Amino acid sequence: MVKLTAELIQMSPQFINCIRDRQLNLRGYKIGQIENLGATLDQFDCIDLSDNDIRKLDGFPQLKRLKYILINNNRVCRIGENLQESLPNLDTIILTNNHIQELGDIDPLATVKSLTSLSLMKNPVTSKKHYRLYVIHKLPQLRLLDFRKIRMKEKEESAKLFKGKKGKKLEQEIGKKSRTFVPGGNLPDVTPEKPSGPTASDVEAIREAIKNATTLEEVERLKQMLKSGQIPRKDAGAASQSQDEEEEMELESST
Repeated sequence: MVKLTAELIQMSPQFINCIRDRQLNLRGYKIGQIENLGATLDQFDCIDLSDNDIRKLDGFPQLKRLKYILINNNRVCRIGENLQESLPNLDTIILTNNHIQELGDIDPLATVKSLTSLSLMKNPVTSKKHYRLYVIHKLPQLRLLDFRKIRMKEKEESAKLFKGKKGKKLEQEIGKKSRTFVPGGNLPDVTPEKPSGPTASDVEAIREAIKNATTLEEVERLKQMLKSGQIPRKDAGAASQSQDEEEEMELESST
């Protein structure tokens, strides 16, 4: 995993894009987190962080000029609080193909009043019931969601769905956030599970059974038992032999 350093920022491509904005290209470096962007000296309208390994959208210094963040094809599952304090003029976030899971995970964007365009396409959250209406309700400043214009009819449907006590209850029910580990936080009190593998006595029993096997059929039977998770007893070889003898006797009596 690559660290986003001032040196990497300085050596990365910088150009005027098709809409005549100054853009910094940080694509495809396998960057793990957003940091050290103060080294840009707030000279860019757009920063492209696509095709990296970023898990959280945060870590920005104050960048008053920055309007567009392209961060598709990462592993973003969380959005930092108070982005508006660092990015007061942020207009567009492209989060296509990331790991945003729950509707409540997009709530931090509600404070970014300058945000007008958002893409969450190819995130698990888009399959949630009422996804589009919930986002419209929580982010009324949006004009485009997933590259589709938000129409007045959708705004009216959203307002109706989340109106009154019933709507507030629905918002609380579906607007949950993902359970993510926070470094330094308290871990749940969970009783550790017992190891699922064989114990030392089990291993000894297996060895003894294989040692006592007298035919290829017995060896094959032991292998099948092990594959299915059964542990043969120490007398498994003798038991197998006895079973074979019983089967032979039954066959002889039937003839």
